[in-house]
Amino acid sequence: MAEDDVYTKDGTVDHHGNPANKLKTGTWKACPFILGNECCERLAYYGMSTNLVLYFKNQLNEHSATASKNVSDWSGTCYITPLIGAFIADAYLGRYWTIASFSIIYVIGMALLTMSASVSGLKPTCNGDDCHATNVQSTVCFIALYLIALGTGGIKPCVSSYGADQFDDADEVEKEHKSSFFNWFYFSINIGALIASSLLVWIQDNVGWGWGFGIPAVTMAVAVVSFFSGTRLYRNQKPGGSPLTRICQVFVASVRKYKVEVPADKSLLYETADSESAIQGSRKLDHSKGLRFFDKAAVQEQSDDVKSSVNPWRLCTVTQVEELKAIIRLLPVWATGIIFATVYGQMSTLFVLQGATMNTHVGNSSFKIPPASLSIFDTLSVIFWVPVYDQIIVPIARKFTGHRNGLTQLWRMGIGLFISIFSMLSAGVLELVRLRIVKRHNYYDLEEIPMSIFWQVPQYFIIGCAEVFTFIGQLEFFYEQAPDAMRSLCSALSLLTVALGQYLSSLLVTIVTNISTKNGSPGWIPDNLNYGHVHYFFWLLAVLSVVNLVAFLLVARLYTYKQTVGTLR
Repeated sequence: MAEDDVYTKDGTVDHHGNPANKLKTGTWKACPFILGNECCERLAYYGMSTNLVLYFKNQLNEHSATASKNVSDWSGTCYITPLIGAFIADAYLGRYWTIASFSIIYVIGMALLTMSASVSGLKPTCNGDDCHATNVQSTVCFIALYLIALGTGGIKPCVSSYGADQFDDADEVEKEHKSSFFNWFYFSINIGALIASSLLVWIQDNVGWGWGFGIPAVTMAVAVVSFFSGTRLYRNQKPGGSPLTRICQVFVASVRKYKVEVPADKSLLYETADSESAIQGSRKLDHSKGLRFFDKAAVQEQSDDVKSSVNPWRLCTVTQVEELKAIIRLLPVWATGIIFATVYGQMSTLFVLQGATMNTHVGNSSFKIPPASLSIFDTLSVIFWVPVYDQIIVPIARKFTGHRNGLTQLWRMGIGLFISIFSMLSAGVLELVRLRIVKRHNYYDLEEIPMSIFWQVPQYFIIGCAEVFTFIGQLEFFYEQAPDAMRSLCSALSLLTVALGQYLSSLLVTIVTNISTKNGSPGWIPDNLNYGHVHYFFWLLAVLSVVNLVAFLLVARLYTYKQTVGTLR
């Protein structure tokens, strides 16, 4: 191997700040520590959050509506704080120190939450099953939870990008492994979620909340140890300064030069003469056609003195302009993920309500399965499909397409959007069959009709399959197509679709309820679903998913890929 080939060419450095040595850092040598960190962090998160509404209701003595609202507010915060963590990582600290710093905040939050559920004076006072919490006790609990929300905000947007940073973008062999990393990253998330939604929920219900929160706290501490253990093996991207400032500079410079003509020869546009980009931690980007208005920011005028200090609010490099173009081009693809997130969100809402009306007994035993626990089949589906996709589908697809990853990320996401339609159709057909049984046997006021809840398994399994295509494809796509110095921020944007999908679901339910309950009608989603038409809502989501798929195909067809200088797509 030539001396030049010993070091990475994507700008990554080792923990000493020196160019990263390919033989000593990165690739699968570093990934187990990152995947272990993610598995333990997700186990801690889901182990603490899955049953949180019952903790609020039974231990803090909150009303059902208040408890549900508090969980929703906290969950929403957990998907907004990644924007903060991503900005800090891209602008100032870099991904390594952001993950490390916010992980410590996370551990402090988990430790405080455990103390609030186990230490006398901090935990609620209980007389049998009747528990009450003082204002101080509730305050300590919520301080702990929002510390956790802040902690997860620094981890979520960075850890997948940091794992992908371990593979050199300029090395075709390593780049092929990067796609596989995203598959196993999502696999590790679901291993953590599987343990949390089964074992830890049982411990909280049957052993106690002290142990139920304590185990996730210890697991999070293990996650931190796992992450720090790989320090010498990691490759790090240098932070490139505030991405928002650079975006604003392009906008301002373009508006200032709105009368300027853009030259037909792209070589006349301003770019640094150095081999490296002026943006630290970022490779140079080739000029792309389209969105030509922003090219005005890179047009040199006589008043622009490029020999001395350049004013970035008047003149921007081509790379800086292309950063903004890349973000703008990502947004339509990003928007098509919101409907998918709405479909995905039904697992924690209407699927649970539907399951609660069915026979929850396992066989002839007295054991009853909680309707929400069926989401474990979604997790099992992901755990099944990830290795199938990585080891079987990719090699077969590669023979037909010639693409190193088998399918492009856009193809992968589109297939997932198509598959998700069938989960809504499956849920709708099941509800139709269920309502016919209710009508035939007059089961309207029966709490559970004699139809096994396990008929819901297909709709959960289909969503799990769709996740492997869409969510993982989205993770990889946002990493690959994001500008080098904005990758954490773009990962945070992809996470934001989950929150917006939940908000859209709530909006649709509100609109549907207001319209369908006119003239005294029980509506589509009444308290007693036996009198409702939940299948109409599933049909609505199926139709919206079809429209969304068509929009996605149009966006994908028109999409212009980011291209770094000296590379071929």
